[in-house]
Formats: sequence, structure tokens, C-alpha cells
Amino acid sequence: MASTKMILDLDTGVDDALALALAICDPRVDLIGVIASYGNTLVETSAQNTLNLLHLLGENDVPVYLGESHSSTTDHFDVMPISKAIHGEHGVGNLSLATATRKIEQTSGIQFLIDMAHKYQDELIYVPTGPLTNMAKALKIDPEISHLIGNTTLMGGALTVPGNVTPFTEANINQDPEAADLVFTTQENLTMVGLDVTLRTLLTKKDTQQWRELGTQAGTAYADLMDFYIEAYDRLDIDHRGAALHDPLAVAVAIDPSYVVTIPLNMRVTYDKYTKDYGRTIGDRERLLEPTTTNVAVSVNAKRFVRDFMDFMIAVLKA
Repeated sequence: MASTKMILDLDTGVDDALALALAICDPRVDLIGVIASYGNTLVETSAQNTLNLLHLLGENDVPVYLGESHSSTTDHFDVMPISKAIHGEHGVGNLSLATATRKIEQTSGIQFLIDMAHKYQDELIYVPTGPLTNMAKALKIDPEISHLIGNTTLMGGALTVPGNVTPFTEANINQDPEAADLVFTTQENLTMVGLDVTLRTLLTKKDTQQWRELGTQAGTAYADLMDFYIEAYDRLDIDHRGAALHDPLAVAVAIDPSYVVTIPLNMRVTYDKYTKDYGRTIGDRERLLEPTTTNVAVSVNAKRFVRDFMDFMIAVLKA
């Protein structure tokens, strides 16, 4: 029986699709909704990708809401060429997915998050795997949610390893450092699952072949999706050993924190464009003596996580 309510906040590309499948399959989770974000693709495309993947997995009862379409400091968003190279032109590895019958919800994703924070409070786990623009806007509208939400486990940042956009900056944080700083310095019960741990969790074509051998539509689609991602990692010299399970690890840690070792550290995100110290996730010097509200994952039991992830994926894809 589900022991927690979860909201995913996805900029649905390949690893977001994996995170979605994991949240659906884990019996400890009641996925009450998904908020779409910009990032790997445009927000409307992200929302439709999510609906189509839910339809593929037979989960048409999960609502999908639109979040913000651009960062808190801009008036538009253009998908970066590197995002298209890694995730495909429309975010899902250039797959043609059947269009879901369910439509995007009319309520905004921001209002949905605020409403659910008040309704479920400590029961609610919020997992953003893209920019933190949606949460930052929700916090500005209703600061009370900073201590209502049971836990926020985000995929983003880099503390002990280099970033993947600049030597200091990870891609999700790079999309909106100002919003990320508001979240890191305001939101309580925050866990950062960054490149420090996600880069150690790799999937290979040997793994995806197991999905393909299930002989199901979902198994083949997800194998094709992940193989595109693995090939992109190889082609772009990101990693020749496989592709990282960034977003699924965040979902897994939100459910079972024992996958990772964390350090307690109040964090902030730099956004000084003048010095180019922009988008770095770092300890907050102003809050070093205050009670700690953030944990940062610095080590992961990768073998256990990948094994468990594969078990869950085979379960959801064989249905």
C-alpha cells in the first residue's frame, strides 16, 4: 500500500521518462500528479510527452499540469542544441508515441503544488527533476509551503564534482539559478541529488535488451528511448560506459534515502553574472550556524540502486 503522496516536476526528456515509470511502479508511491517544466524541451511538449508516456504505461488517471514556460529572469525559452542532441528533437529520443486521450489540466501546476502542500503536508514528497522555477514561484505566492511539504528531493547541482554546463554548474540549476537559490535558501527538508551521485549510476544496452525481450510495446519503446540516450552519451563523449540515471535516482532517494550517503549543509546557488559565478551549488556562508535544512548526496550504492531500478522497470514494462 502506498505510504506517500508524490508530485513529480518533469521537463520530460529521456531520464524523466524513466523517473516517471519508477514512480508509477513503486507500490510505496501514490503519484498524485505531474507538473511539466521547460528544460529538455518546451513546457507544452514536456506535458504532452508525460501524458503520452502515462498512456503507454496504462496510467491515464494521473493528471498533468503546466508549469512555467521560461526562467524567472527571462520572457522566453529556447531549447539548447545539446538538449536536443541528448534527448531528441522533442525530448523522447525521437520516438513517435501514441497521443494520450487525456488532456493537460486547466489548473496551473503552481496552484496544484500549493493546494497539495496544504492538503497533504508531511505526507507529500515533491521531486523536481528540471529547473526549480515552478517551486520558486509557488514559494513566492505562498511562503508557508516551505515548511508544509514533507520532503523535496531534487535532481540538480554538483558539489564535489564539476558541472556539466560549466566547471561549476549543473544543467537544471543553470536554467534558472535565481529560482534555485530561492528554493535552496527557503525550502525546508530539502535533499539535493546531484551529479555527485547520479554520474555513478549507469545503464547500458545490455540492460535495455532485457526490456526489449519482454516483447511488450512499452518494453520496446523504453528500450528504444534509453538506447538513444546511451548512444548520445557515447557520441558526445559524455560517458562511453553507459548513460546516467539522473532523474530516476532522485525518485528512488525520495522513497528510500538509504540509497545515498548525505551530508547536512545549508546550501545556496550563486547568480553573479558580473563575476560569472553563476549557478554554483555551494554551502551558504550566511547560514552555517543555523539549523540545517538541506542534505546533499555525496555517495551512492550504485550497484543496489541499478539492480532495484531494473527490477521495477521490468515489472512496469512487462504489463
